[in-house]
Amino acid sequence: MRNVRRLFLRCLRLGHRRKFTYLNLVTDYLRYGRLCLVSLTHNSFTNSDVVIESLFEPVYWLVDHVTRWFGIVFVALVILLTSSIVLIVYICVLPLILQTYSTGWICWHLTYGHWNLILIVFHYYKAITTPPGYPPQAQKNTPSVSVCRKCIAPKPARTHHCSICNRCILKMDHHCPWLNNCVGHYNHRYFFSFCLFMTLGCIYCSISSRVMFREAYAAIETYSQTPPPAFSFRERVFHKCIIYLWVLCSSVAVALGALTLWHAMLITRGETSIERHINKKERKRLQGKGKVSDLRALLSILGYLY
Repeated sequence: MRNVRRLFLRCLRLGHRRKFTYLNLVTDYLRYGRLCLVSLTHNSFTNSDVVIESLFEPVYWLVDHVTRWFGIVFVALVILLTSSIVLIVYICVLPLILQTYSTGWICWHLTYGHWNLILIVFHYYKAITTPPGYPPQAQKNTPSVSVCRKCIAPKPARTHHCSICNRCILKMDHHCPWLNNCVGHYNHRYFFSFCLFMTLGCIYCSISSRVMFREAYAAIETYSQTPPPAFSFRERVFHKCIIYLWVLCSSVAVALGALTLWHAMLITRGETSIERHINKKERKRLQGKGKVSDLRALLSILGYLY
């Protein structure tokens, strides 16, 4: 009987210990959460940007991994869409140009169209195959501004770490998923030239096919009439191809044209996209302290020294 009583008391003590263990664990988690919250709100270097970046860190991680694995898919999509537009132009638009335009306009369309196409293909190929530029690994006496916290290596001026490529990039602008490559020191000109000539090509296709687009759109609106119009299968495919060409080229011209103008503005200022963001925050910080600094001159000096 005494042994049974001791066993019962031991079980009660064990239950109390487990209860206190779980309670202590919950208390530790609450204290840790409170510490994290206090560190975010009582840090002198913390502002709204740091809080937003901390909250969106899982989203950034997901975007980096998706971009890394789907880069080839984006490149294949660019090639597929561009090839489809070129095919429609050769099959649908060019025959009508040869039949209705004068000799001078035909020569101009053939010359400019093929010249623009060659420049698009050349610059896109160079943009995706040219390395953006990496800090030298062999030389130990390379002038550096800081040390990369991820590469644990000296980081020269205007160098930034790409989380998708997982290495530092010289004069990094951004990682472009449509190139499956970083835009940096050695391929920035190819990227900008590709954006420029692709925008010009889309504008050219949109203007050249605007009359055919209006006629095709009017014809498609009559498909639902009773009785339906006597369009053959080939004519229906022609109408849909013209609509597809005009809508895609116009959309790309607007979006890519805006991106091209943005990069043209950055080039005139001697900045990259990352430096534009950093300089804007630094300018606000210095203005808050009542200091005046010409950051563009500082960037040009750093670029000259590098």
